[in-house]
Amino acid sequence: MSSPLPPKVHAFFDEATNTITYVVQDPEGRACAVIDSVLDFDYPSGRTDTRSADAVIAFIRDQGLDLQWVLETHVHADHLSAAPYIQERLGGQIGIGDRITVVQETFGKIFNEGTRFQRDGSQFDRLFHEGDVLTIGHLRGEVLHTPGHTPACLTYVIGDAAFVGDTLFMPDFGTARCDFPGGSAEVMFDSVQKILSLPDTTRIFVGHDYKAPGRDDYAWESTVGQQKARNIHVGAGRSKADFVAMRETRDATLAMPRLIIPSLQVNMRAGQMPEPEENGISYLKVPVNGI
Repeated sequence: MSSPLPPKVHAFFDEATNTITYVVQDPEGRACAVIDSVLDFDYPSGRTDTRSADAVIAFIRDQGLDLQWVLETHVHADHLSAAPYIQERLGGQIGIGDRITVVQETFGKIFNEGTRFQRDGSQFDRLFHEGDVLTIGHLRGEVLHTPGHTPACLTYVIGDAAFVGDTLFMPDFGTARCDFPGGSAEVMFDSVQKILSLPDTTRIFVGHDYKAPGRDDYAWESTVGQQKARNIHVGAGRSKADFVAMRETRDATLAMPRLIIPSLQVNMRAGQMPEPEENGISYLKVPVNGI
């Protein structure tokens, strides 16, 4: 039976990548899920660090929680996932949307991965489809396919909370870019409308925050009602045509994310590094003029 109580949501903000990782907890038990974890990565040295993931792991252990899921809203282009590191220490299944295969096919070609890189999503434990249901103890979660930023973006609606990844930001910052391979502003608009059709009291938890001009503090929680009324890109009844024109014009001015090259190669592998070469070291490729 699904819990009538709302999930407990604990947020961990990584200022280096402006990413929010969430621990979603059953209010009536010990079960929990982690959404959009971060593996710290220093690009100039090529070194990884686990301090962000370790903070999440320490919280789960200190609270005596049972990790059941390590969830990804999409293949991130701005930070590396710590999903396998967390799974190795706490268990749980790694899940992502079933359209990961489209992303793997696209970037498998861009990074010239060859035939050893599987493009069937088998690196993940669970591939979610639109309407799939997952449970976190007594909590019931439903999966919404919300593409546009990428073809594989998901929103996890768990109790009264929706974890939207990069589809929506805080109302004063708008929406995510749609110019990555496989992205679409038209599709993004439709996905946003799907999210905004949820009850107005639904809590919206975003994947990133960049402090909009005039705001002093980072923030990551709003509601569907607030997004509908005040989102600067899609609120107040903005038309699809106006949104698409705005989004495409804005995207044309944006630089690529600082960590896009390593992030894509790692995250399409469910957070694993590319297979080590004969010297035991993993290497990341830079496709010159390839993205």
